[in-house]
Amino acid sequence: MEILQAHQLSFTYPETTAKALQNINLQVKQGEFVVLCGPSGSGKSTLLRLCKPEIAPHGTLEGRITFQGMPLEELEPMVKAKELGMVFQDPENQIAMDNVMEELIFGMENIGFTTAQMRKKVAEMVNFFGLNYLLDKKTDELSGGQKQLINLASVLLLEPKILLLDEPTSQLDPIAAKEFIHMLQRLNEEFGITIVIVEHRLEELFTIANRVVMLENGAIIHDKTPREMIRKLGTHEKMRNFLPSSSLLYLDFHPDAEPETIPLNVKETRQWLQTESIEQQEEDQTSESEQQPILELREVDYQYTKNSPPVLYNLSLSIYDGEWLAIVGANGTGKTTLLKIIGGILKAQHGTMRFKGKKVKKWDAQKVSYLPQNPKLFFIQDTIKKEYDHLAEHHGIANAEERIQHLLEKFNMKHLQDRHPYDLSGGELQKAALIGTLLVEPAILLIDEPTKGLDPESKKAFGELVSTLVTEGLTVVMVTHDIEFAAAYATRCSMLFQGEITVTEKTRDFFHENTYYTTVMNRVTRNSSVPSVVTLEEARRTWRVQNRS
Repeated sequence: MEILQAHQLSFTYPETTAKALQNINLQVKQGEFVVLCGPSGSGKSTLLRLCKPEIAPHGTLEGRITFQGMPLEELEPMVKAKELGMVFQDPENQIAMDNVMEELIFGMENIGFTTAQMRKKVAEMVNFFGLNYLLDKKTDELSGGQKQLINLASVLLLEPKILLLDEPTSQLDPIAAKEFIHMLQRLNEEFGITIVIVEHRLEELFTIANRVVMLENGAIIHDKTPREMIRKLGTHEKMRNFLPSSSLLYLDFHPDAEPETIPLNVKETRQWLQTESIEQQEEDQTSESEQQPILELREVDYQYTKNSPPVLYNLSLSIYDGEWLAIVGANGTGKTTLLKIIGGILKAQHGTMRFKGKKVKKWDAQKVSYLPQNPKLFFIQDTIKKEYDHLAEHHGIANAEERIQHLLEKFNMKHLQDRHPYDLSGGELQKAALIGTLLVEPAILLIDEPTKGLDPESKKAFGELVSTLVTEGLTVVMVTHDIEFAAAYATRCSMLFQGEITVTEKTRDFFHENTYYTTVMNRVTRNSSVPSVVTLEEARRTWRVQNRS
């Protein structure tokens, strides 16, 4: 039985002619786990938000959406509030109260639950989620993963029949993201809650989902089981980037495989690899010359208020000229704080920072640039070209117009220079902001969570673009939760834990030694019968299949 249905659904945003959605026909059966995926701007989030009337975007709607056979506009407000649950991308945007307990009961209070009902339901939910230790905490003290769990629990207390989730793991570290997705799996399998989720992180979801629905340019182009989707897109030049790396590895060996044989997770892939005989081709080890750090931090401390615990404590870090350093760690460990201290946005209470051996008191804007987590924050003008002109004037850049046009040409953005920044796709906006940071020709570029919200194709394009800049001599320091991205592009990785850098190593060594905080390919191949690799690209580059006969 269909619980949610879209019939000939089209949607156009105000003051635009192109349709964001075109003739969408989609049926979601009760108890299904459905993943919506596709390139940025394909209409995934628009479709999801139209299913929740209170947050539906403004515009022209054609066709209809029904919930349990009834058009959404005819549903009682109480039904819409209770039975259609929604979890947003940014956990901050959904939390309304200062205290965890108050947040959990907020929705029930508004709907009219009695005190006895609320006490019983909260007790049950807290035990299920294991949230007892958080009940007395303030919500602003929680990590991103904890906030997202509180959001999910708050929605579930209303007993929804369907959960709609819009990239709920995009702000979470890898371990918190995995825990959150496993919680969704339990809710679906143990309680039969229907789940529709928009996500770019698909490694964990293909093994859980019943169906994967792919959108492109506002239309559904594929609606298949996970294995059928992998078989269909395995040879597609761009769309294959959406697929799990373990499945792509299998298709490299067996390009004509039947869908039912394709592995979806680490366990299935390891079982398959036991049947293969593989040798590894040694790669040339380039000898490293002695390098002097371009930037050194020594014994840095930082706390936001006098009475709060330090976010960074006795932290030391050396950054070398022309490297791409990735800083990883759990939510709330101080990664963004560290980046802002390096960029001079925050000032450390103790410790020193030296640039090319000289103590830094105040940064010259032409030595370091900062690309924020949300690239929209970079723009205040109504076109990207006006923004660049404003920056050039502010910094007194010589030959500004020539440099602006050179960067627009280099990044293939010339045709978008007169567009409003907010009219760009996620990948275009990230590139536009990157151009702005490079106008002053900095020695060091700081980038905070650059892949958040980017589809796999945009992510790959951004990684290759920054790699080119690093090859040309730019030093990049990146904070990220995206382990696969860091493994593919960074030259070194640092782990931040309890306010300190606990380890800094070459990227391959860093992930190869880790057990949990590592890539899918490393989990697939470590302690197995095949040579261990960290990325899919490394396997393609170094593995040689042996004939068992």
